[in-house]
Amino acid sequence: MRYHVNGQQHDERPSHRIPREPWLGDARVAREVLGGGLTIDTLPDNMTHLVEDAGRYYSWRSFGPDDPRTDELWVDLNDLGHGQVRMHGILSNTHRQAAKVALSFDFPFYGHYLRQITIATGGFIFMGAVTHRMLTATQYIAPLMANFDPSFSKESTVQYLDNGEVFVVQWERVRLHGREAEGAYTFQAALHLTGTITFSYRDIPLPVEVISSAEHQVKAGLSDAFMVNLPSPQSSDAQRRLYEYHRVDIDTTKITNNSAFEFTALPTCLQHDSCELCLSSNLTSGCTWCNVLQRCSDGMDRHRQEWLDYACSEEAKDVTCEDYSKGGPDSSIDPSVPSDSEVTTPLGPLPEGPATESKSSVQHDESAHTGVIVGVVAALVLLLALTLLALYINSHPSAASPLYILQRRNSYWPSMKFRKQRFHSNYAEVEVEGHEKEGIMEAGQC
Repeated sequence: MRYHVNGQQHDERPSHRIPREPWLGDARVAREVLGGGLTIDTLPDNMTHLVEDAGRYYSWRSFGPDDPRTDELWVDLNDLGHGQVRMHGILSNTHRQAAKVALSFDFPFYGHYLRQITIATGGFIFMGAVTHRMLTATQYIAPLMANFDPSFSKESTVQYLDNGEVFVVQWERVRLHGREAEGAYTFQAALHLTGTITFSYRDIPLPVEVISSAEHQVKAGLSDAFMVNLPSPQSSDAQRRLYEYHRVDIDTTKITNNSAFEFTALPTCLQHDSCELCLSSNLTSGCTWCNVLQRCSDGMDRHRQEWLDYACSEEAKDVTCEDYSKGGPDSSIDPSVPSDSEVTTPLGPLPEGPATESKSSVQHDESAHTGVIVGVVAALVLLLALTLLALYINSHPSAASPLYILQRRNSYWPSMKFRKQRFHSNYAEVEVEGHEKEGIMEAGQC
């Protein structure tokens, strides 16, 4: 099967497993090698949870059909009070498509603030900054990831709402590709300004367990990953690898008609902006302060590459916040830039008196006058040359113009064009601008 990202087709291939990387600590991975020098490392399929880390970034609860909270979490897109609803014209009429959408607020996802997400027809939101072939592998918010095909029916739509407080994506009356007769699914994901994420389900005609994953991943939950550059034994270029460091897989047996899940974002090391808070806060654990980067982290987030580049784990050993405040060995000052005490100005012989100062001043004035005269003469020569050239062209119409000569010279240089790199990805991403006008609708009018 193929997907389209910016009009490009991308194949989906199965992953294969590898041994754990020693520098990853407790992260357990299976590797997917991609085209374009990108490797994705994800959790093996038989691991439903990272049990030891399950509640580190989010806590979550599920609500059934009889729970009042279920109705409270559902965002009625027909309610004009929620704001303007947009129906994405492309996603509502295609299969295996994804489109980038800008948020009106900074949404905290695993402690990282994001302003752009990618909505996919397959019931999930891709949260990564780099699009690649395996969009379904990691870095997602997935209320129900499956092989949905909105193009099958005119009543199938992908809609979204952004009112500055919450961003909602709703997959309405979408059907499974190849199983369209078995019913239509309606569900939504809501991303709140506070970092809370909710999944709400209205129509789920089939149990999630019977949905086939042969042609498309079937998942429900959250996931994030970090990208690092590792030396490649085959070439001098570094190979990019994407490691999934955390995943939340919800109990899909609880996804039924009129059900919901609520994920509450927990404090992360990244939120601490000082060494003291980083090392002493009771809200987080395992945090380390990297004074060079002025960042608090446990080393397992999207800034992993910088953490490695600046050897932050080594810097923090046997060092306290007081050492940093005293300008210790691992100061935040760039070592390549000398401090004020290191900057010295060579001192020449001291002036011998007024006569020396007057002589220097006279020499400076003479140099300035000479420079002005040379500049004026050069300008006059250039003006004379341009005048003679213009007279020559007027008297010889068949002569090539200077502009034509320049154009011909430029033609010897190869044409340089920026092309979108062809990643082998599951989904294809489409440009929103210029296609969405017809898909904009006012809430309550449909």
